[in-house]
Amino acid sequence: MIAQELEVSLHMAFVDARASRHEFITVEHLLAALLDNATAVEVLKACAVNIAELRAQLKNFINDNTPVVPGNDEVDTQPTLGFQRVIQRAIMHVQSTSNGKKEVTGANVLVAIFGEKDSHAVYFLAAARCDPIGCGELY
Repeated sequence: MIAQELEVSLHMAFVDARASRHEFITVEHLLAALLDNATAVEVLKACAVNIAELRAQLKNFINDNTPVVPGNDEVDTQPTLGFQRVIQRAIMHVQSTSNGKKEVTGANVLVAIFGEKDSHAVYFLAAARCDPIGCGELY
């Protein structure tokens, strides 16, 4: 159901969040991980998004706004409700379409991010002139 490439992206998002001792993994973490996902990057490039600039903006935002767990014990990073909704939205969309696709890809998750209208991830995508209509037509 979830493409292996997306599984790797999700795993790396959690690994990076834990290594940074972040209490939560957010939609912004998810978008940052998708910047290394081939299908998501393909859509972003088609929308003429500057990947390096978007990566820098997300990194700064995440570092400045994500609570860090003090101490040296292993961190149990938890996904936010927004993160969970994005993944669920992508899965439900793929399941509801009858176009023969059975796997959720990074492109599906990228488009699902736009449903989190109050997230900074959507703000950064909009600032990069990536919109859900253009992205939705490409995946």
